[in-house]
Amino acid sequence: MHRRWISSGSTFEREIGYSRAVVVGDRVFVAGTTGFDSATMTISDDIVTQTEQCLRNIESALARAGSSMQDVVRVRYMLPNAADFPATWPALRAAFGEVRPAATMIEARLSAHA
Repeated sequence: MHRRWISSGSTFEREIGYSRAVVVGDRVFVAGTTGFDSATMTISDDIVTQTEQCLRNIESALARAGSSMQDVVRVRYMLPNAADFPATWPALRAAFGEVRPAATMIEARLSAHA
């Protein structure tokens, strides 16, 4: 089956060897995505700002794949501190409230990069 790779333009994709998203058939697989802003090469210390940027990163990848947030069926949220999760809910609800994908939140140590 044909694969189409979607890049955000982040240097990390090339340096590490991954794609922001991969399209195979009628499915789009989006990589784990942070709130890193590739345009400014920065990431906010604020969890809400990170969440909003993360959602914009995902939305951009999906659009380039010919898809949208309305097509999302599964999400996995990974945070270094589970206590921060409620602060992200308004942004997540704005993105997925009507879509209601299957979801899991995991507390995990995270890389400081893309």
